[in-house]
Amino acid sequence: MSLALPYAHGGPPATAVLRAEPADFRVEELLGFAPAGEGEHAFVRVEKTGANTEWVARRLAEAAGVAPAAVGFAGLKDRHAVTIQHFTVHLPGRSGPDWGALAIPGVRVLEVARHDRKLRRGAHKGNRFGIRLRRVQGARDAVAARLAAIATHGAPNYFGEQRFGREGGNRALAEALFAGRRLPRAERAFALSAARAELFNAALARRVADASWNRALDGEVWMLDGSHALFGPEPWNEALAQRLAAFDIHPTGPMWGRGPLRSAGAVHALEQAAAQAQATLARGLEQAGLAQERRALRVRAADLAHAWTDEGDLALDFRLPQGAYATAVLRELCDWHGGAAG
Repeated sequence: MSLALPYAHGGPPATAVLRAEPADFRVEELLGFAPAGEGEHAFVRVEKTGANTEWVARRLAEAAGVAPAAVGFAGLKDRHAVTIQHFTVHLPGRSGPDWGALAIPGVRVLEVARHDRKLRRGAHKGNRFGIRLRRVQGARDAVAARLAAIATHGAPNYFGEQRFGREGGNRALAEALFAGRRLPRAERAFALSAARAELFNAALARRVADASWNRALDGEVWMLDGSHALFGPEPWNEALAQRLAAFDIHPTGPMWGRGPLRSAGAVHALEQAAAQAQATLARGLEQAGLAQERRALRVRAADLAHAWTDEGDLALDFRLPQGAYATAVLRELCDWHGGAAG
């Protein structure tokens, strides 16, 4: 990320090593539904290690003798991790290969069922993370206090470093695209996503800096927890206050595109100022035809639990909604950049 993003709870009270090995970063995809048990698609649940999602999808297509477009998945998962996720393979009238005998490096098939539709991006409800931080340096009581603050108040829902590519290279792609350079389809998608994420993070950073990222400002647009449904702006009242405190609703920020901002008042002014500070990105997104959308400003690490191992490592377990980054939570706890692996 090219922005210096402020912290919501103060600077991290510890340093640590993140992803010393893939097993230190475990992700389990939570769909929120079960396979239908019938239909034209094989529903394949896999555990993968050291492999990216699209590469696994292509290997499954090859094994089943179908085109890559016949394979669906709900979300892209980290390569430098152990992840459990789901794929569908369109196989009308046939069962496909011996799934349990597939020899795909780093991939183990856990379960196969039938399903009635292709999995689409964003179809999952969220992800469960099991993370091991090694060589933690910092007072344990300060670490416990910070975890309690994150559990109580949430964390800023920043886009993580992964969104911006190696050394932030996707931002440079966006600038090249908006300057008139033609990019392959995949690179264009990365560039647009990075530009949008940069502008969202910029608006959120302003709200973190003035401590309004988890409270209401005049002209707020709200998002229902666990949903992308929006409402507002509307006058502030006690009912909204109770829903905000209960994590039932969240303030939102702009996913930039063409058309008017839905926000009003102080929120509208802040979001316009953040976009004007990076006018090239904002104008490029508008000209690319993307529409204005919204994203929650805060994220809740549900069921957050921690334990210290005999080796002095810190084991964390928590759930995040679809689209949220574990690193956005971890950055409030520790700095892993000084000696992190991966």
